[in-house]
Amino acid sequence: MVVSKEIILLPDDNQRLSNFCGQFDTHLRQIETRLQVEIANRGNQFKITGATGSVAAACTVMQTLFENTAQEQLTAETIHLTLQTSSVEQMLGELPEPGQVPICIKTKFGIIRGRGANQQEYLRKIMTHDINFGVGPAGTGKTYLAVACAIEALQTERVRKLILVRPAVEAGEKLGFLPGDMAQKVDPYLRPLYDALYEMLGFERVEKMMSRGIIEVAPLAFMRGRTLNDAFIILDEAQNTTVEQIKMFLTRVGFGSTAVVTGDVTQIDLPSDKMSGLRHVLDVLKGVEGISFTFFNTRDVVRHPLVQRIVCAYEAYESNKSK
Repeated sequence: MVVSKEIILLPDDNQRLSNFCGQFDTHLRQIETRLQVEIANRGNQFKITGATGSVAAACTVMQTLFENTAQEQLTAETIHLTLQTSSVEQMLGELPEPGQVPICIKTKFGIIRGRGANQQEYLRKIMTHDINFGVGPAGTGKTYLAVACAIEALQTERVRKLILVRPAVEAGEKLGFLPGDMAQKVDPYLRPLYDALYEMLGFERVEKMMSRGIIEVAPLAFMRGRTLNDAFIILDEAQNTTVEQIKMFLTRVGFGSTAVVTGDVTQIDLPSDKMSGLRHVLDVLKGVEGISFTFFNTRDVVRHPLVQRIVCAYEAYESNKSK
């Protein structure tokens, strides 16, 4: 059902209205595109037309953004992130349990919250399950939120160490020709994990924890034969594991440990004759008690809005190609 609603944004301040609308009304167009509404305005009076839920969501977002103009200069990224973190999804009917308390993770440099229903559910599952899978496109926060949960577990002493694991596909896991010690050899592959750690803990603290063995980095192949107790283990880029490798990894999990496996099954770098271990395990472990699965989609992308459009374009292309 198509409805229209008029709102007046106060105070009637031309400078704030200019900040709110953006150059050539680009901010309004961004809201229109995301929520599938039409926005017309004269001064500080706005008329929003569209589906009932979309109009309600647009009004909420617009009020929030206009309040923000008092303290900051709005950008395309600000608009995108506000759309992700506001009550938009709830108003569009995408949050089945609106009464749940949002999970917040405190770090040295601020508080981390899940953006939207899927990220909140992902955090909730990691807190309550021993083995967790986060599967979806780039930019959906799979790895970042896993690292945040790991740091929270370390700080509350629920685990004694954090282990970061990633398959080194490009070097064929034969890392001997790369210079440096083991941590330096796998550095290029673990850079996204390091970036998240540095952002949440600070460079000096991360380096100190690594020197004491509290934070450990290793290529996946070096997990064989180990049993990991009282640890938080993150396997990133799991789409590039083989069937044998991911089975080996999952059977390393010991008592008091939490494992998070993240990956994107649309970005597999394995040779064509090798099946992705992540794709295989999603079928094998479906319905196994104690294991959680969170599937992200393009709505969960929290990077530059173009990333969301790129992911959508690739999905559409692959869908048409398979027909």
